[in-house]
Parts: sequence; structure tokens; C-alpha cells
Amino acid sequence: MLIVRNMIESDLEAIASLEKNIFSDAWTAKSIEDTYNQPQAFIMMAELEGKLAGYCIVYFVLDEGEIARIAVDSSFRRQGVGRKLLKQVENTCEEKGITCLMLDVRESNESARAFYKSLGFEEDGVRKNFYEMPKENAVLMSKVLG
Repeated sequence: MLIVRNMIESDLEAIASLEKNIFSDAWTAKSIEDTYNQPQAFIMMAELEGKLAGYCIVYFVLDEGEIARIAVDSSFRRQGVGRKLLKQVENTCEEKGITCLMLDVRESNESARAFYKSLGFEEDGVRKNFYEMPKENAVLMSKVLG
């Protein structure tokens, strides 16, 4: 059964490990811990079969939220984990009075862009050479909540 919940401190190492497995520019455990301790951020995680299946890190100010990271373990992809995770993120945002959710995605990541579009996100623009390792443009996307 898929469970989506708020991260707790004991989840830190599992999230840092998955981060390292997925991203070439992985955040350190310290960076994730610092974010976890910020009042203007929250981290949701998804568990499937008792294992970390994915997570989402969100920063927010006033009525705007930004997805800083979202990841699903490769062994749990195409099973609805990302969709359920993002739906719970949207619910949490709405509870916090956030009316707009934003993110950026690598220009070459067509599957992620299609996924976000299927959930109602729209492409708003491009940030040139935003990503490193490798250098690449970011596509900016947003969704009005509520």
C-alpha cells in the first residue's frame, strides 16, 4: 500500500541516499536536514512496500510554493507514486494558503514535462543554462491551486 506522509527526522538518511542515486547534483544529508528544519519548507515522502519510494521538497513564501526537488526511486516508477505524492503536496500547499505551485525541470526531460502537464502544470518560460552537470536550460512550470 502506498503511503504519503510528512518526512520525520529518522527519514533523513534514506532520502539523502535516494537523492544521491538519482541526481548528478545531489543535495547532501546536511542540506536536506537544513531544509527540513526551515519553517518555510516541508518535505513529503512516499512509502511503498515499507520502503522509501519517493520524496518532494517544497519551499514557500506567502501564497507561492516552489518544488525544489521531487524524486521517485527507479524501481517504483510508473506505479502512481509521483502522482499521489504531488497530489498530497498540493493538498498540503492549499492547507497552508499556497495558491500557486512552481517548479523547474531540465529541458531534455520530456517525460517529466509531460507528467507535470498531465497534472495541470503549464510551461511559463526557460532559464538559460540553469542546470550544471551537464549544463542545460530549465523549463519553468507552474500551476494555480484551488
